[in-house]
Amino acid sequence: MALTVLNEFLIEDPSPPLLLYQLNKTAQLETLNYQSCYMQRVFTHFPEILFIHRTYNPRGEVLYTFLVDGPRVPLEGHLSRAVYFAILAKEDAEGLAHMFQVFKKFNPAWERVCTILVDPYFLLLPTLAMEFPAAEVLLSAFHICKFLQGKFCQLALEQPVERLLLTALRSTMCSATAGNLRKLYALLSTCIPPAQLPALHSHWLLNDRIWLAHRWRSQAESSRYFQGLEVTTRLLSQFFGTTPVVEKGMSALLRYLQQNSGDKVSFNLGPSPPNHYTPVEGSPESPKVEQLVEARIQHSLNAICTGPAAQLCLGELAVVQKSMHLIGSGSEKVNIQILEDTHRVQPQPPASCSCYFNQAFHLPCRHILAMLSAHRQELQPDMLPAEWTAGCAPNLSDILGSTWSETLEKRLAVALLTEEVSQLLQHCSQEEFERRYSTLRELADSWIGPYEQVQL
Repeated sequence: MALTVLNEFLIEDPSPPLLLYQLNKTAQLETLNYQSCYMQRVFTHFPEILFIHRTYNPRGEVLYTFLVDGPRVPLEGHLSRAVYFAILAKEDAEGLAHMFQVFKKFNPAWERVCTILVDPYFLLLPTLAMEFPAAEVLLSAFHICKFLQGKFCQLALEQPVERLLLTALRSTMCSATAGNLRKLYALLSTCIPPAQLPALHSHWLLNDRIWLAHRWRSQAESSRYFQGLEVTTRLLSQFFGTTPVVEKGMSALLRYLQQNSGDKVSFNLGPSPPNHYTPVEGSPESPKVEQLVEARIQHSLNAICTGPAAQLCLGELAVVQKSMHLIGSGSEKVNIQILEDTHRVQPQPPASCSCYFNQAFHLPCRHILAMLSAHRQELQPDMLPAEWTAGCAPNLSDILGSTWSETLEKRLAVALLTEEVSQLLQHCSQEEFERRYSTLRELADSWIGPYEQVQL
């Protein structure tokens, strides 16, 4: 049955799609990776933001749908933004990694993905970060909206309260300013019983990074955006999510796409994608420039640093080459994120960073090197202490043996935790601040004892 369905689409499609599938022992469809030529062209034109949606059928089998998102993507046409379909045999780290690897083989433009939007129940974030090391993973505004809608229904609130919350949610999603989000957060705190409030994860409303990815839309565009995704996800549920037979669900979905190919016109794709990619300020414009910058950094490391220092720093540079992500810069400090780490870099000589490597060795770490690479600069002699300059240090084993300090490691851990707690206390409502502060007060008193006043 699976072979019959798949062969039909291969024959009927005038431009054969990219298709990779696997059957089980009973010749039923076990895995599927599908992308039409048109889908591939859409992704090539708009690769910067990927929106991932999951649809489950009655048997618990899952369909992954990748859609393009962002300011440049037209909103018209149901499912016209879909660029990839995949069915997993098992939704685990191995199955997910295989799906992403096939997607990347189908689409060389995957390296230009900057942001990936997922739902709150997406748990395999490490796999996603491993396969897309340069992309930032965020919760999508649409999925947060659907999550809160579902929770409102589950809580069995009084009808006037539920209507008030749903209306406020729709209004806020279409105008997700910081003020409106804080108002919705306060409304939830007022209307939802305290014992049930944690299940809503209302702190997402105060995470400004989530909403910056959505806030560029006008109120009218936001309304159309949510309506379009609502229709798209309902179509996916209608075709795939309502039938326990995977082959029938995919057959209905692909047939719908063929019959509604008129939606493709709204994209007006040309023969080749324009270069709309805007690099981060100061980043190289092409791979050749990037390679030249990295070669200059490598040369300056070898020329300025002693052998052991160069060995350590070149290891850090290797991480930068694979996973640099420049978050943003101010007048005095630069925020650098590499994979899961976020640290603060002080670029003025002597350059310093909040990470353990720099604090322990006082050498240019991966974050400082990422800053140099992004700004197309190379290492300068005044960026490292004199003991690390060429000809001064003995050997690497002696240095490593004498530099590590358990006390320093503890101090750094405490400093990072203190900074994180400080950020959480500063960016919350007054009510939340009082609650968190009183909790810290109780923890300090119970740990050290009320007999000794502990200053927070």
